[in-house]
Amino acid sequence: MLKILIGVLLLAVIVSLFSGLVFLIRDGSKSNRLLTSLAVRVGLSVLLLTVILLSLWQGSLTLNPTP
Repeated sequence: MLKILIGVLLLAVIVSLFSGLVFLIRDGSKSNRLLTSLAVRVGLSVLLLTVILLSLWQGSLTLNPTP
């Protein structure tokens, strides 16, 4: 369940990245959609980092010690 949540958040960050690219190409500087997309992307990235760090701290997610 945790890995699915991390995957969904990562996918949402990527979608927000490409939507910002589309807004940059289409709108130019006429609207605030690019700024909103950036704010959403930063918020999602902070949430993703928080979920990963909390799950590492709780032991729900472990690092691979050997490659």
